[in-house]
Amino acid sequence: MNAQTSPRGPLWQKAISFAARAHRHQLRKDQGTPYVAHPCRVMATVALVFGCSDEAALVAAVLHDTIEDTTTDFDDLQKHFGPDVAALVAALTKNMARPEAAREAEYDAALARADWRARLIKLADVYDNLCDLETSPEAGRETKARKASDKARRALTLAALDEAHEPTRRGIAEVRSLLASLGL
Repeated sequence: MNAQTSPRGPLWQKAISFAARAHRHQLRKDQGTPYVAHPCRVMATVALVFGCSDEAALVAAVLHDTIEDTTTDFDDLQKHFGPDVAALVAALTKNMARPEAAREAEYDAALARADWRARLIKLADVYDNLCDLETSPEAGRETKARKASDKARRALTLAALDEAHEPTRRGIAEVRSLLASLGL
């Protein structure tokens, strides 16, 4: 049995099932797409677009919104997926009890201190959200695009800390390319 396989299969498969259960009643903002599509696409972006095969990064990518958006907590993730995955997800979790300006500043500071894989997952998250712009309703698209662009630029600034990692270099290039193709 290799490091990526548990008695029930690869850990990323267990993580997808866990995320699907945790997000089971949630929809994306289009009100038609099951929310779990987003974390699965983030994981696919980390692996297929950015070229990262690190197990903890893939598992944390699919779980990245579970603490913030579901009843899942750090201890749940640590119990099921280990301390590395739980720490990565925690670094990607905003404190929604804080006012927005303070919350965003604290979030960026926490990401700057986190493991490089957390910033890679954040790049994949903004990449997926930028891809969603094409299917968002015309009403409000400009505001949504501006916010997505701002978040992408913040993620790019943070990811610049990690250009020694090939997946990060690819991620930065892909996010920049996508921003340019969207005219942002």
